Amino acid sequence: MTAWHRGLLTPRQAGFVEAHLPAPLLVEDLSWNLVDTRVLHVRSGGHDVVVKAAPQPNHHIGREITAHETSTAPLVRADRTGRLVAADRDVNVLITTYLPGELVEGSGAEWVGDTYRQAGAALRLFHAQPAQTDAGYELRMTQKAIALLGRRHRVDAATESTVRRILEGYRPAPAVLVPTHGDWHPRNWLQADGRLQVIDFGRFDLRPASSDFCRLATRQWRDRPELEAAFLAGYGADPRDGDVWRVELLREAVGTAVWAFLVGDAAFEAQGHRMLREAMARF
Repeated sequence: MTAWHRGLLTPRQAGFVEAHLPAPLLVEDLSWNLVDTRVLHVRSGGHDVVVKAAPQPNHHIGREITAHETSTAPLVRADRTGRLVAADRDVNVLITTYLPGELVEGSGAEWVGDTYRQAGAALRLFHAQPAQTDAGYELRMTQKAIALLGRRHRVDAATESTVRRILEGYRPAPAVLVPTHGDWHPRNWLQADGRLQVIDFGRFDLRPASSDFCRLATRQWRDRPELEAAFLAGYGADPRDGDVWRVELLREAVGTAVWAFLVGDAAFEAQGHRMLREAMARF
């Protein structure tokens, strides 16, 4: 007899789910299949939930658990994200309430100003929590980007040399860190009846607020300044600092180009190389 999860979970992960959800039924596998995280729409007792699981040492599940345990409450209260039901760090699994709706990416809502106004307002709720100053954050992130260039990639030698020179010459100031999503853009937004909600906190961490602007700035906002304006209207401010911002964009470009190559996502890798060219032009 085929297990209810169709082999998508380990026995320990399935056992954890069964301990919290009576007679679980797999409705749909929502996994992206670019990494080893499983995202399952499950129904139990007339209620729908999302089960996320991954093998160790995948750290995205742990980050998402931390986000829900420490920082998503303002979004939950505003009905902008799902609520944590149960989680186990050792088994690397969590259960959250299911959010119905259509993915914004690829839909008509991706190019509507009100989507970005709502996204900006939701992000401000998330960011407007206790902050902390970290004197070493910018240096750590810059060193991480330099280390990525030591991995396998297809960045040409001249570009790599220029990027290294820029990053090695960067002299950062202390950074103010807030809870951040880490992947704030339409791929992680849902919309139902005109209301935007947010999913996937697998890249959660304490970072500068401006870091959550990077992916929008290099994609949806590139040729649509009205979407950026709508987002900023919803957010109520612009936290980007010119000197830090261009380094953030450069580090984001390095991460995109290298990571996409390592996972075999050719289209995303090409975007990473385009981001590198555009980020370097700012210096």
